Amino acid sequence: MNRRDTCLGLLGLMALGACQTPPRPVAPAPAPAAPEPAPAPRLPRIGLALGGGAARGFAHIGVIQVLEESGIRPDLVVGTSAGSLVAAMYAAGKSGAELARIALAMDESAITDWSFPGRGLIRGEALARYVREQTAGKNIEQLPLALGIVATDLDSGEAVLFQRGDPGVAVRASSAVPAVFQPVKIGAREYVDGGLVSPVPVRFAKQMGAELVIAVDISTAPDGNPTGDMMRLLLQTFAIMGRSINRFELKEAEVVLRPKLRGFSGADFTVRKQTIDAGREAALASLAPLRQRIAAFGSH
Repeated sequence: MNRRDTCLGLLGLMALGACQTPPRPVAPAPAPAAPEPAPAPRLPRIGLALGGGAARGFAHIGVIQVLEESGIRPDLVVGTSAGSLVAAMYAAGKSGAELARIALAMDESAITDWSFPGRGLIRGEALARYVREQTAGKNIEQLPLALGIVATDLDSGEAVLFQRGDPGVAVRASSAVPAVFQPVKIGAREYVDGGLVSPVPVRFAKQMGAELVIAVDISTAPDGNPTGDMMRLLLQTFAIMGRSINRFELKEAEVVLRPKLRGFSGADFTVRKQTIDAGREAALASLAPLRQRIAAFGSH
């Protein structure tokens, strides 16, 4: 090959190289996307329904203590009669320990204002003042925890749920045992004890949006309780009436706690510590099934 051919060959190879596309680096394959974390199970909206039972209502405090210690925080609380007093104070932000201290130091005379004989022996204004003090003068709708208080409309016989306004008046109405407390007038209506129509207000907890209701039944079975004075006679009457109502209403609760209060009269305020302890024992005994209910809700 002569020099001329060699030069032409070199020029051809150079031209060919110039027409070719230069190689491009190959991008590495994208790493597989990390799986998204599974969403946390949704917890149910928990409602606490506290029933009536006069002095037996101290058991509600023991239940609240165990729930707090176990990290179970209700989203709302509804109370009837004695349960309305505990519910109002709990909704105001008082812990189980605070409630116990207040209960053990409570002087019943501070919430008892006797009246002349008439429609009731006790006016109930002192009870209303006490509740206002314990709730820092706030209205029901201003309290940290959603609160419902059940009373009975004396004219229609219907249950009424208070969710707004003065908690003192609402608790007074819910606790107005006929013939013991005077009926409470609100506007043009009169109200008496909520235990007449809803001894354990489960349906009202559901009405307020609860998806899982913990009901605390502190009623006493009407089986030979002493009826030697008017108060005990009335409590026995309420026990007879409440048994029938509770058979239906408690069916709607997911968990029902029944503190062992046999032998503890609703008129006996001297056994507060024992009553609180009975509430604790009932809550501890039901803690495992309660947690199972909460977990089962989240798996649906």
